[in-house]
Amino acid sequence: MQLRYRFRLYPNAVQQAALARAFGCARVVFNDAVRAREDARAAGQPFPTAADLSKKLVTQAKITPERSWLGEVSAVVLQQSLRDAERAYRNFFASLGGTRRGPRLGAPRFKSRKDHRQSIRFTANARWNITGSGRLNLPKIGAVKVRWSRALPATPSSVTVVKDAAGRFFASFVIDTDPAADAARMPETETTIGIDLGLTHFAVLSDGTKIDSPRFLRRAEKKLKKAQRELSRKQKGSKNRAEARLKVARAHAKVADARREFHHQLSTKLISENQGIAVEDLAVKALARTRLAKSVHDAGWAQFINMLIYKAERYGRTLITIGRFEPTSQVCSICGTKDGPKPLNVRGWTCAACDTRHDRDTNAALNIRQAAGLAVSACGAPVSPEPVLAQREETGSHGLPTRHRAA
Repeated sequence: MQLRYRFRLYPNAVQQAALARAFGCARVVFNDAVRAREDARAAGQPFPTAADLSKKLVTQAKITPERSWLGEVSAVVLQQSLRDAERAYRNFFASLGGTRRGPRLGAPRFKSRKDHRQSIRFTANARWNITGSGRLNLPKIGAVKVRWSRALPATPSSVTVVKDAAGRFFASFVIDTDPAADAARMPETETTIGIDLGLTHFAVLSDGTKIDSPRFLRRAEKKLKKAQRELSRKQKGSKNRAEARLKVARAHAKVADARREFHHQLSTKLISENQGIAVEDLAVKALARTRLAKSVHDAGWAQFINMLIYKAERYGRTLITIGRFEPTSQVCSICGTKDGPKPLNVRGWTCAACDTRHDRDTNAALNIRQAAGLAVSACGAPVSPEPVLAQREETGSHGLPTRHRAA
């Protein structure tokens, strides 16, 4: 499988100016491609092909006075920008036709020079390389200083240079992972676990472990409010406002980075220790419209589950998602008696049938594991789930689990 490895870049002033030119040229070519297709649609003509757009918007445009500055950047950057526009239209039409899963996508829009996130991509034919001193040598930009936080496991196929809202630069390398090396890194185990995600505790495991929620946004809320107030008092279009906006963006980036690091550490630990993992399919969008919205966004459940999905696929683990309508908090995990719904303030209860005292979250995690078919037999061996499972998008399959497993 393909993964991205991201590293911080520290370009000097000259290199930052060169990157700004590259960002601008890529943005102009993308907008020209969108405009050409919209003009063709308005005139009732067929969309121009990718080859026609490349010839007209890149090759021929470079020799015109209006677009001569396109020659100041690598041609690969411009070609990749055209590919991004082509992919955006393919995704849009696939979304219209119902062949693309996920939320409905709109038509591609023009990019603005005021967008806080800018990016360019270099493929292998751009002849970029990593120098002997550890710098990233990019065509027509130069050798940029990189902070290597870990070694690249293989030769990258492409690199994307990104400037985020906080003004930071990153290099994102695409790497093809080695299945043999991944298997050696995390050998198989017989342990299985169920995970109940929440707000009081970020995660409660079926073995009784409770992982506190770090609440990164809540802890930084005072600082964020102060920075936001300062931004609101600055005159629009002034340099002071631009500096204040960067201060707000850096504060938010610090919170997002801390949350992402927490998710990475926890997901890697769970994947390395367990062969089978069961989680609940939470209605994050619905919960984000309630009074708990800020806490739900602060927890970042969707990002955490996505990490579990790709890491399970990479390391040969089984991740099963059970339906959100499974009554995990209403059923006794010992005898299976359904005791009915309980208000959120009830954190513990006693089963009327078997007289077992339950912790609400631990009992839910046990039920999640059992609903996924990851229960433990009497001899202590994990019970394998059934191989035929319905997709949760199908009608009437809300209570059935979805399996994510490496081929």
